[in-house]
Amino acid sequence: MAEAWVTLATNDSYSVGALTLAASLRRVNTTRQLVCVITEGVGEGMLNCLKQKFDHVIKVEELDSNDAANLKLLDRHDLGVTFTKIRCWTLTQFTKCVFLDADVLVLSHCDELFNRDELSAAPDAGWPDCFNSGVFVFKPSLETYQSILQYAKENGSFDGGDQGLLNSYFNDWSTKDIRKHLPFTYNMVASATYSYLPAYKKFGQNVKIVHFIGATKPWLVSFDANGEPQIGTTEQHTRNHLQLWWQIFSNEVKPQLETSSAFVQSHQSYQFMSCVMSPAYTSPPEPPALPVDTRAAWESGSPDYANTASFNNIMKKMEDTLSTKDN
Repeated sequence: MAEAWVTLATNDSYSVGALTLAASLRRVNTTRQLVCVITEGVGEGMLNCLKQKFDHVIKVEELDSNDAANLKLLDRHDLGVTFTKIRCWTLTQFTKCVFLDADVLVLSHCDELFNRDELSAAPDAGWPDCFNSGVFVFKPSLETYQSILQYAKENGSFDGGDQGLLNSYFNDWSTKDIRKHLPFTYNMVASATYSYLPAYKKFGQNVKIVHFIGATKPWLVSFDANGEPQIGTTEQHTRNHLQLWWQIFSNEVKPQLETSSAFVQSHQSYQFMSCVMSPAYTSPPEPPALPVDTRAAWESGSPDYANTASFNNIMKKMEDTLSTKDN
């Protein structure tokens, strides 16, 4: 039986991330199969694009209060996507899988992850005693699937998402077996490295997987008149990772989307296409990003309210950001 990389896309937006993720895996010559689990939120045009990049595209029902397999979990609509991710344990046609969120980018060959046991994952940057569920090794099993669902029914998730649920279910991860602790280089949070820049300078060349956590995903950044992404950050390594994402997207995904008439015609995707594909698109200028020392001042509880952290500057940043999104 085969082994596979698995990701999840519940709409067209995250499918763009999944396509770029697949391209990054092909780029590093993985020998494993690529699987994308989708729900009905993915349109027909995007589905056709996914089928061209992945070995298997598997459509599943979202696990919500209307799903019998959800063990009658009622009034927990906020956990629908979380439980959909748990569907990956039903992929019993594979002996072992590595799950990757659609907002990660693979930088170098890392098939060695398949030598790890379930549940191997990297520490979460915000709370290292928990693992980050954006990258983890698992063994498909219907028994485990049902067990996690039963646990979810009885306990829910402490953070309302899959990470809280999985950390509670695999609650001995932090103490039982250090071999299940993946190095941070297998799930490096792109936006967090400024907090320990010396470590990145020493170990950054070893990073294998970058994770773009947060609400602003690489495929949602703004563009200038030349079609270049406008990246509001002062950290060069963060810019480099985003630029690499866009390089892979532009070379291997964008042409595919442009030739998919069903995708271009879909209403949900049209706004994305108009921003990404139109050379005439111009984003409003962004105010300068906070430098590293200013961020440190915020973290220490002493922001410069007279200058960079003034109310007017904060409001300007918020208004410009909202204006960019509206455009």
